Amino acid sequence: MLSVTEHKEIEFSSELVKQFDEIVTRYPQGKQKSALLPVLHLVQAEYGWVSPEAMDKVADYLQIKPIEVYEVATFYTMFFLRPQGKYVLEVCRTGPCCLVGAEKIMAHIEKTLGVKEGEITQDGMFSWRGVECLAACGMAPVLQIGPEYTFYENLTEESVDKLIETLRNKL
Repeated sequence: MLSVTEHKEIEFSSELVKQFDEIVTRYPQGKQKSALLPVLHLVQAEYGWVSPEAMDKVADYLQIKPIEVYEVATFYTMFFLRPQGKYVLEVCRTGPCCLVGAEKIMAHIEKTLGVKEGEITQDGMFSWRGVECLAACGMAPVLQIGPEYTFYENLTEESVDKLIETLRNKL
């Protein structure tokens, strides 16, 4: 683990910077901060999460203060601030989903994968977490899998087992 005074260097690929450049052109001159959300999405797609070092590089690129990047990345739950599994199972944990079994599904995922919420399986394939409303109350309980955010509805323990097995066999 890095101490506060150590820094892990990060260098964005030229292809990633080209994508940043294209995004910035969508906004008026001097308003490059408006590109922050899509740029952070690209960083996360490239690295799987948004590290403090990556946030600092984004701030440098957009010519804004690092705190401006941290504020956004820590506010939105779609940004991962630590490494995740290849597949992130995000289970809706709001009232309607809980009424029809979301908590039971989360407990089953924890038992099946052998990791607690926010942890990564030993093989690096999976992590999971409860999230706020996924706007699919009529098909509850639901989960989405990032980074593509595919939805799975009307979950049962059996359908979750099939889903996990399908993902394991994708390699």
